Amino acid sequence: MEISEELRCLFSAQVEERDGAYVVKVPKQEVRLGEVDLGETHRVAILPSPSEPESEETDSKPRRERGPPTPPVEEGETRDVEIEDIGEQGDGITRVERGFVVIVPDTEQGERVTVEITDVQQNVAFATVVERSSYYD
Repeated sequence: MEISEELRCLFSAQVEERDGAYVVKVPKQEVRLGEVDLGETHRVAILPSPSEPESEETDSKPRRERGPPTPPVEEGETRDVEIEDIGEQGDGITRVERGFVVIVPDTEQGERVTVEITDVQQNVAFATVVERSSYYD
């Protein structure tokens, strides 16, 4: 599956039925971080969860086996990022493709930095600052 570079956020949610309509709840964090704007129209892709049990009775065609998505960063890679938030332990937090979180110690919210990815896990990566950009860059 090809994922568009325009992807703003990625999260899991259940589809609920409410008052004759189907509803997908968007986490408040996605709106707070500015990835989703209230009152605006957004395209939404619905993908089956890998954790959903396969049912031979309801599936007319076999499903392909899928693993979790591959992290969009690799160890040793450098990126220019803006620190979006500060975590509970004081480390900077930024997001890259598909909303993937990268934690960057010794940074401040709003700071623009060049980082080197030092450790990649399935759902988060860690990086160190290589260069700090001027506020006006």
